[in-house]
Amino acid sequence: MADFKYEIVEEIGVLSENAKGWRKELNKISWNGAEPKYDIRDWAPEREKMGKGVTLTEEEALKLKELL
Repeated sequence: MADFKYEIVEEIGVLSENAKGWRKELNKISWNGAEPKYDIRDWAPEREKMGKGVTLTEEEALKLKELL
């Protein structure tokens, strides 16, 4: 598996938390030094692991807001 880097540039909020402490979070994350995107994914309690997620550009996030 290829190495990748990420930086959480803004912690926006927690959507939910399960019984094992994993939290579904909305953050702005820069992946591999790219422009930060909105990111929704599950994180282990100390962020030592992450689950699969969805990333959205600013335009996609605004469209999602409109659709909701």
